[in-house]
Amino acid sequence: MIPTSASAEHLKSSDTPRVETATIEDLDSLVDLVQELFELQGDFTPNRQAQEDGLRLILEEPSRGRIFILRNDHQILGMVNLLFTISTAMGGMVILLEDFIIHPTHRGQGYGSMLIDHVIKFAKQKNFRRITLLTDKISADSQNFFKKLGFSYSSMIPMRMTLE
Repeated sequence: MIPTSASAEHLKSSDTPRVETATIEDLDSLVDLVQELFELQGDFTPNRQAQEDGLRLILEEPSRGRIFILRNDHQILGMVNLLFTISTAMGGMVILLEDFIIHPTHRGQGYGSMLIDHVIKFAKQKNFRRITLLTDKISADSQNFFKKLGFSYSSMIPMRMTLE
């Protein structure tokens, strides 16, 4: 039996999640995810326009960073935002990992590990020297997740000044 074009298309299509580099076409979905993330965090106030502006700055200039997404054929399931900078302590390029989120309906299925594994492989392939991230002080689950993947605590503490 010869497959119809619909069934042939089904054979090509896969609902298996995969990690890809985000593009400008993904911007609206990325903003939605970051909005959701910021609603969970006490340090940030969701501001759709600000989040869109920040994500656009990364998407439009790859030398600033990358945004990786976890997607299937129907939707984006999660994302991570990487910013590139230079560390004089490390003598080379390093990554600041920000805005890591897996959509709540897709958590607990190994997708977060899949996304972070991709980040680590990318960092090694591009000869980055370190990945630094901030995680919620009050979220033991987040801290345990990152410790399980090889991250460790720093003796440094974050401080910031907001300029507006």
